[in-house]
Amino acid sequence: MDLAPSPHAPTDRSRDLSQPLDRLGPDETLKADSDQLRGTIALSLLDRITGAVTESDTKLMKFQGIYQQDDRDLRDERRRQKLEPAYQFMVRVRLAGGVCTSEQWLTLDALAREHGGETLRITTRQTFQFHWVLKDSLRPLIQKLHTVLLDTVSACGDDARGVMCSVDPHLSAVHAEVYDLAKRASDHAIPRMRAYHEIWYGEERIAGSAPEEPFYGRTYMPRKFKIGFVIPPINDIDVYTQDLGFIAIAGPDGLEGFNVAIGGGMGRTDQAPATYPRLADVIGFIPKDQVLAVSDAVMAVQRDFGDRRDRARARFKYTVDDKGLDWIVREIEARQGFAFAPARPVAFTTNGDTFGWRQGEDGRHHYTLFVEAGRLDNRPGRPLLDGLREIARAHPGGFRLTPNQNLIIANVAARDRQLIDGLLEGFGLAELNVQSGLRRNAIACVALPTCGLAMAEAERYLPALLPQIDAILERHGLAEEPITLRISGCPNGCSRPYIAEIGLTGRAPGKYNLYLGGGFHGQRLNKMDLENVGEAAILARLDTVIAHYARERLDGERFGDFAIRAGYVPEVKAGRDFNT
Repeated sequence: MDLAPSPHAPTDRSRDLSQPLDRLGPDETLKADSDQLRGTIALSLLDRITGAVTESDTKLMKFQGIYQQDDRDLRDERRRQKLEPAYQFMVRVRLAGGVCTSEQWLTLDALAREHGGETLRITTRQTFQFHWVLKDSLRPLIQKLHTVLLDTVSACGDDARGVMCSVDPHLSAVHAEVYDLAKRASDHAIPRMRAYHEIWYGEERIAGSAPEEPFYGRTYMPRKFKIGFVIPPINDIDVYTQDLGFIAIAGPDGLEGFNVAIGGGMGRTDQAPATYPRLADVIGFIPKDQVLAVSDAVMAVQRDFGDRRDRARARFKYTVDDKGLDWIVREIEARQGFAFAPARPVAFTTNGDTFGWRQGEDGRHHYTLFVEAGRLDNRPGRPLLDGLREIARAHPGGFRLTPNQNLIIANVAARDRQLIDGLLEGFGLAELNVQSGLRRNAIACVALPTCGLAMAEAERYLPALLPQIDAILERHGLAEEPITLRISGCPNGCSRPYIAEIGLTGRAPGKYNLYLGGGFHGQRLNKMDLENVGEAAILARLDTVIAHYARERLDGERFGDFAIRAGYVPEVKAGRDFNT
């Protein structure tokens, strides 16, 4: 299938700085002066005196999928010993739609064992993160990824982040076509970034008269920009949290096109009421061959009108609210050269995963495995990393990462199901799918000890928190009730906590804000119920609300819907209402 190109001529897609440099924020000036993101990264990597890179290079390396961090468990002790922090790096892979071949899996596994502390992490955007990577290991790791056609370009930074897509393109012809579009959109939207090839692959700089970044220019996007494709009725990618969401519309003859949603985003700044999470607005329908033209136009509007002075308000959601949705839509339509058709009817039922075996239209089988908080490692009695390595060695069909941090062993022939079942049983992994409804719908961000933004625990706290909430549910006869729970170590919201029926965001060690009333399939923001409280207060409040829910819920009523109907929290009508 041929996709319609952007209607803009190449010169129309390029941009100069829309404001003089002295009117830009410091991060914008840094980008503009960075020689297209080269900075002094190559020199910083050669510095053997420190395990870190310079402050400016730390920011520029984000565009190349790399975050400098330090072990916060050791921070105070190292300070007392007058040592620099225990610097290490997080490296995030670009993996559109979470599709991973078995060969790629084996390479990722080997790199995790050699350079990443013998652990990999599945993220909430369907990709892998390496943690605990030392500076000297960065080049070997990235070069090895290249041998299996993987890179880390645009996995972080002020650009189009990794493109999400409803899981497993082998489920149906529609899934396969939507994944193909998502992959093309990812390849189309990433920066051209010659700096990446020079710094990490050792390629020579190529001189030329054409602009290096014909779309992004010298200052790239004002902030990160997230794109996702979803196939109803399962909203697994949480499409309303994306800056740009494509909602697949299928007819009797297959994929017809997409409803387009714009302006979603979870991040907020603590104690800053001008920042808030926002759900995307559906603005119309497009035929499937207009995806790239729409992507170009929407990103260009944000590129040219997003806030470049106040990074806290530089996401597209604020541009939409500040300019007005009608103005934004008119500007998008003018740039893409056509108007949106009316949106088609859509119905979502859940944003969770279906565990165990499923069969696709082509007769192939797919096994979804529960992975708590996305953490792939070896623990006593649960050698998850080892078991999956053996499955990758025996199974040519590949893997899929879900937006809920779980894993699909994909494209299994009927004759090979017994082999996969045997390996799952042999490594004790099949029992991982025996989980409560709450556990199956729980997500946590990494938080401590590696994330520099974390105010409290998330991933490490989840295994201690869930049994206590499960006990409350069981006591009230709701042990199998599916309730979405998301926990984040800070207000930034990487685990998408603000759409969960129960959301927790860290405020300080052991202290969280408790949110209630999100939509079961990601269609509604929640609202803060308790502020800056500890575990005892959280559990007591949940006990009260869950007991009330068990007594008086309506037939089929979800927990989040009940929390609003029963008056525990008001319904949030729009993002700006979130902090009021």
